Formats: sequence, C-alpha cells, structure tokens
Amino acid sequence: MSRKIFDVVIVGGGIMGSCTAYYLMKLDKTLDVAVLERDPTYSKASTTLSMGNVRVQFGLKENIQISQYALEVFRSFDEDMAVDDDRPDIGHRMEGNLFVVDEEGRSVSEKSLALQQGLGCRVQWWSPQEIKDRYPLYDPSGYVGGTFGAEDGLIDPYSLVMAYKNKAKSLGAKFFKDEVTGIKISGGKTVGVRTVSNVDPGAGFVVNCAGAWAAQLAKTAGIDLPVLPVKRQVFALDTAVKPERPLPLTLLPSGLYFRSETGGLILLGKSMEEDPVGFDFTWDNKRFMDILWPELAAFVPAFDTLKVVRGWAGLYAVSTLDNNAFIGEWPGIKGYYMANGFSGHGLQQGPAVGRYLSELILGLPPELDLSIFSPERILEDKPIREDAWAIK
Repeated sequence: MSRKIFDVVIVGGGIMGSCTAYYLMKLDKTLDVAVLERDPTYSKASTTLSMGNVRVQFGLKENIQISQYALEVFRSFDEDMAVDDDRPDIGHRMEGNLFVVDEEGRSVSEKSLALQQGLGCRVQWWSPQEIKDRYPLYDPSGYVGGTFGAEDGLIDPYSLVMAYKNKAKSLGAKFFKDEVTGIKISGGKTVGVRTVSNVDPGAGFVVNCAGAWAAQLAKTAGIDLPVLPVKRQVFALDTAVKPERPLPLTLLPSGLYFRSETGGLILLGKSMEEDPVGFDFTWDNKRFMDILWPELAAFVPAFDTLKVVRGWAGLYAVSTLDNNAFIGEWPGIKGYYMANGFSGHGLQQGPAVGRYLSELILGLPPELDLSIFSPERILEDKPIREDAWAIK
C-alpha cells in the first residue's frame, strides 16, 4: 500500500470490518475504502475461533432484530454474495438452541420468551419431559424446563468472513496486511491512522473493528474503552455413546454449553469469572477434567466416558459496562466510529452492524435503528439493562 488518502479506513478485517466494507461499497461504489488487517490468516481472530452460534434468544429487542436480519441475509447468501461463478457455502444449519432453565431463572426466561415470540421468533417452552423425549441422553431432573429456538443454529465462521471479504473486494474495497498503531486526530476530527509499515493512510472516517484489541486502539485516541480481551476455551470431545441425532447448542444455567460437531464430536465450553484477561491463547485440559466434565456428565450421564480430542482458546471482546456492544460515532471525535465489545455474540451481528455503520457514515436513514448501542452511554455511565441469558 502506497501512502494515500481514503474515504474510509477500517481497522480489522474480521466479521465487523469485512461486513462494514461490504455494505459501504454496496451503498456507494464510488467510495475508496481500505481495510487494514495485521493477520489475514485470522489465526487469532475471535471471528474464526468462535463456535459459530447463531441465535434469536436474547432479552433485548434490538439484539433479537439484529439476529433476525442475519437469518434473512443467510436465506439467499450464496446467491447474493457470489463473485462471478463462485458461490460461498457458509454451512448454515438451524439445529436449534436449547436454554435449560432452573427455578431461579424462570421469570427472566419467561419474560424473554414472551418478547421473542412477540417479535415473531420460533421459540417454544419445553417441559423437562419434553426435553427428555426429544433428547433421551439428557437428564433434566432438577430443572423447570427450557426454551428451544428452532431458528437458532450454527454457521462456519471462516467461510462467512471470507465471503464478505471477497464480495467487498469484488465491489472495490481494498484489503491490506498492516498493523494500525494509532488513530490520527486533528481539530477534533479523524484524519487517518498510523501503522507499523509507516504508510499512515489518511481518511475522513476511521472505523475501529479491532475486536479484542479495540481498547488498545481506542486509547491512542484518548478514549478509555471498557472492553477487555478475555480468554475463552473450547474442548472437542469424542464420547463413547453417540447421540441418535445432532444435539442443539445446549446452555445450562451455570453457563456450561455444548453442541454436536461434525465427525460425531461434541464441542463444549464455559465462561467463568476466573477466565484470564489478556492475549493468551493456551488451553488447559485440566480445566475440563476437574470442572467441566463432572458437570457435563451430571446432565448427560452417558458422557461419563469420553476422551478429549483437541481444544483451543480464543478471545471474547467483553464489554465490562453491560455485555453489549458499542456501535457508532464517538462523541467529540468527528469521523471516528467503532463496533466493539460484542462479548461473544458478534459473529451473528456482523451483517446488521456493518449495514448500520455504513448508513451512519453515509448519512442515510438506518434500516434498523441501533442507536441504543451508541458509545455515548460510556460517558453517561448508562448501561443497557437486558434481563437475558447470555453465552458469556
């Protein structure tokens, strides 16, 4: 990349950066858009290290609507995102999400269920017996039931981000391998970014899509962004007893979650208060043996015999204010936009967020109003209150 001035520079080429680049070019093909990504292999990106879950089961209207838009996009994704004769296969499967509920969480779950159904979501309440009938390996005794989202499911994260990247490039967006070290500001406006390569491209708009590294970048603009990189671990298990059919992503009240994976494996994870903050990608088999396995076997007794095939660790960009994202322009710095702090559910939110940011930058009325996620709430210390279960 030679030194030049772009209309928009996007920092980070994961799902948020690639979606934003795509929608900018879709809305205005005359734009000169640059996406700067320091690791085009995405080996440590939260996007590609996620479990690929897609769900409508949230307790906030806007989060539900964001997911509904993603589902709409996925219906014709291969056709809409084709480049020449290459149609992407993102492996979208609606295998469902089952959120198991105990007595303590019942009122919150019922409130969220009513909201979801009121917005047209295909979510049902299942009694413990209904859970057992559908998934005989489960032992739901001690629970009051669960909510099952028939439209929830999974997607291939890498294929999804590459589809958006390739389509954005076909429309004219430019992707570069480079590391952004700072935001350049003059007179209260963004004027570009500083990079490791010292190319330092200029831009009237800069979008922070740096994921777990977002707070580091924001600091260079004098912003204390309440987003922390928190390590989350996933374990792939080969169980002696195999389910008769794929298991949906099943979330227990404790936060333990698991689902079937291709090849007859089970993927499992759990977010815990003691999860380390920092850029640590090691995974700990002892954590599974001592903590997670006993809990899994209590709910699925047949999984008392298994072996750990592999594991990995990725980073959640956790919003410490309220576990919801910060989306929009930062007050006081014209042209500096952010899409940060998605706290583990960013993959499914990429399409709606990318479209929304593009509309804001281009001064267009938004198709879906996401102003509730404005970063202004950081300065006002006004967290979003969401009475909902979350895979944190």
